[in-house]
Amino acid sequence: MIEIYTDGAASGNPGPGGWGTILRAGQHYKELSGGFRMTTNNRMELLAVIKGLEALKSLNQQVTVYSDSKYVVDAVEKKWVFGWVTKNFKDKKNKDLWLRFLELYKLHKVKFIWIKGHNDHPENERCDRLAVFASQDKQNLAIDTFFEAERSKI
Repeated sequence: MIEIYTDGAASGNPGPGGWGTILRAGQHYKELSGGFRMTTNNRMELLAVIKGLEALKSLNQQVTVYSDSKYVVDAVEKKWVFGWVTKNFKDKKNKDLWLRFLELYKLHKVKFIWIKGHNDHPENERCDRLAVFASQDKQNLAIDTFFEAERSKI
C-alpha cells in the first residue's frame, strides 16, 4: 500500500503557485515539490497528485491519495472526470492535467480520501509548507505553458 499526500497553493489565484507531495510506503518516505510563476490553486492541487503517481516505480500499485481538494477528490470519486472526457472537457478547465492524470490513474488501483485542510493533519500541513515554499522560490519558478497559453487567449 502506497500513501500519497498532496497539496497545492497559489498566491493570487491565478498567481505564483506550487505543489507539494509526500509518498509513503512502509519505511520509504519521499517529499516532492515544484513551483510555477503563473497558475491556479486547482492546477497545483491536481499536479501534486500527478507528480506523486509519476514517482511510482512499479505498475498496478494499491494507492491511497489524501487531498484537501474537493475539486480533485470529487472529480474522481464521484466519477465526474469520466463524463468530462466523453464531452471532450467542454466548458471544463485543466484538460491537459486531467488527461495526464487519467493516463497514470489507469496504471494503478487508486482511491482518494478527502481530508480537511489546515486542520493539523501532519502530512497535509507538510505538503502545504512544501507547496507554499515552492511558490515563493522565485529563482526556480517554471512556466505553466498550457495555462499561460490559454490565459493569453482571453
